[in-house]
Amino acid sequence: MIEAADLQPLRPDDASGNVDLSEYRVSSPREIAAYLTQLADNKIPVALNASDGAIATTLLWTVDTDRNRLSFWADASDAKTQQQLARPSHVVVAHLHSVKLQFTIGALALQRGDPVSVLTCALPTELFRFQRRNSYRVRPLMNEALSARLVHPDIAGMPLELSVLDLSLGGCALLLPDDIPVPQRGTLLRQVEFDLDTDSPFRVDLKVQNVAPRPAAAPGMRIGCEFVDARSGTMRVLQRVVDDLQKRRRAHA
Repeated sequence: MIEAADLQPLRPDDASGNVDLSEYRVSSPREIAAYLTQLADNKIPVALNASDGAIATTLLWTVDTDRNRLSFWADASDAKTQQQLARPSHVVVAHLHSVKLQFTIGALALQRGDPVSVLTCALPTELFRFQRRNSYRVRPLMNEALSARLVHPDIAGMPLELSVLDLSLGGCALLLPDDIPVPQRGTLLRQVEFDLDTDSPFRVDLKVQNVAPRPAAAPGMRIGCEFVDARSGTMRVLQRVVDDLQKRRRAHA
């Protein structure tokens, strides 16, 4: 279920503190068009957020990459449509499966039609993609050395042993040293072997979801990954490890 708060955009100056959105940015025109086309083809509701706090829900009607135009369904006779036309920009928010998409559009223009009228604008030059987590992430304690062993996806035969920064039932974050080439978002890391301080080590494929520098002067890059088709036995081990980590963190709080 989509909550009202989920329709509102996340901003760099969010009241909860400075938010760095760079790791979630999508700037490839082809990738942006692919996400927008999925919204249009699946008739997924989108929210147009104005700077004055007004929110209007509609549908993304067409994505025209040849003409660099988007169109949204509109009721030409509705007074709210005129208000939308008067605003210089909107932040659009939509939910595609477990992903929250957000992008900014400029001024809208009304194109009357029979039977459908639309509000048109230029395609966005960037889009933000936020994975909606449905599982709790936990960080190991300072004295716990959890690691993942794999072969670098771009350098054949290059073994890596990376520290696990955090862990959940849906994925993990790995610490990549500064001197190691960074894998691109979307890269599949095959048969990653986890050593989670248990009697049941396991292997699972990972998909790189985001890559970002670590906070402040901390060395290395944070590689956020999603588990791909994890087996039921793997999930049982993960559940036990996550539960144990949570208990130990509570004990040290």
